[in-house]
Amino acid sequence: MKILVFQQNQKGESKIAGIRKYGGDGFKIEVISMDEALPPVIDDARHFLPEKIEADLVLDFLQHPDLSYDLAQLCSEKEIPLVASGKKYHPKHVITPPT
Repeated sequence: MKILVFQQNQKGESKIAGIRKYGGDGFKIEVISMDEALPPVIDDARHFLPEKIEADLVLDFLQHPDLSYDLAQLCSEKEIPLVASGKKYHPKHVITPPT
């Protein structure tokens, strides 16, 4: 299973370490880190998110709400499950468990 992790300011590192520790060889993890300063409003996330997502599962540890929302829309369009803990939107294929 391929997992694609989006994180901002290293917010997903402990979860990534847990998947690697307890998931064994069952998961291939790719991490996209966005650690640069971002503008308060992002109208067009195409400059920050990949055009193509190839994964069985996407994990969202982004802090910027515009990026998280656009990532959720992209995953929903591609029918790729996305786990985005604590987020408030609910497009199809998006799981938003409480934090």
